[in-house]
Amino acid sequence: MPHSSDPMSNTTTQDAASSNTDSSAAQKVPHEAVSQPVLHAEKLAKRVTSGERTLTILHDLSLSVAAGESVAILGKSGAGKSTLLGLLAGLDTPSDGELTLFGHALSRLDEDGRAALRAGRVGFVFQNFQLLPTLSALENVLLPLELSPRAGETRTAQQWLERVGLGERTSHQPKQLSGGEQQRVAIARAFVTDPELVFADEPTGNLDPDTGAQIIDLLFTLNKEAGTTLILVTHDHALARRCDRCLRLTNGQLVPFEPAPANSGEGDE
Repeated sequence: MPHSSDPMSNTTTQDAASSNTDSSAAQKVPHEAVSQPVLHAEKLAKRVTSGERTLTILHDLSLSVAAGESVAILGKSGAGKSTLLGLLAGLDTPSDGELTLFGHALSRLDEDGRAALRAGRVGFVFQNFQLLPTLSALENVLLPLELSPRAGETRTAQQWLERVGLGERTSHQPKQLSGGEQQRVAIARAFVTDPELVFADEPTGNLDPDTGAQIIDLLFTLNKEAGTTLILVTHDHALARRCDRCLRLTNGQLVPFEPAPANSGEGDE
């Protein structure tokens, strides 16, 4: 799946750059316990204009996700899966419709307000890892804590690297780590703030099958232990089968979908 137009690319860098504004905006976003659903999208649409042509990527799309639920979104390359994930995370804004996250209508929040709402409550796992190349593994995991009220909890970041099997690699930069190790760092970064919701965009897409299977096991083990809500985009039916619910994005809308059973010879969108 192409990533040059991925609305979530460079998210970590952008959120880091806005950390000063996030801290003040966070004061305006209450952190009270919210009732289910964690996320509710109502008749979302996304259109983009190129020259005189308007392309409709999503239209009349609705989705509710309950606390603790895991949801897989499948679809062919170019179907708009990453665009949808960016909208659901509040990283992009819809052309029409309303999205509520943790009980807050995102249309009522500006960019800083949306970032403040995510801080400490939302984690991300990306296909291309999105680690900052000049930072060590420990510093990459620490970054979300610095953007939350838990700044400076170095020991917490260290413990999460130990949990993903990288306790001895804390000082290594991404270029010194394998793809599987980089994704383990990314998973530790996603869970380090004890988030309520984790978004994963093709988390095994750049990994070989054996490494990908290990990452799947790790992701779902940590997610189950934490009771986190998980929304993931994938073309991998084996990964989708691990989720509570599967949906397919087709013609700009989500429809219920049953992944191919194991050993069926199918499994890629």
